Amino acid sequence: MVVCSHPQSAASKELQDFLLGRLGLSSNALNLGLRQAELEQAPLPIVLWSFGLLNLEQLQQVLDWQNSQG
Repeated sequence: MVVCSHPQSAASKELQDFLLGRLGLSSNALNLGLRQAELEQAPLPIVLWSFGLLNLEQLQQVLDWQNSQG
């Protein structure tokens, strides 16, 4: 379980599209991650990684992509 002390905003449509299109995450995995991220108030990429739905390389790709979004 990942718990953050600061409320997290919902994952953007762009992030969801990146996860589905670029990383090939299934919609079921994404939906699980979205629900869990909301419950835990945790960042979606970290939740997906903690559930084993992203590996470290994929997590790094997501973080790099997020950093490039500005």
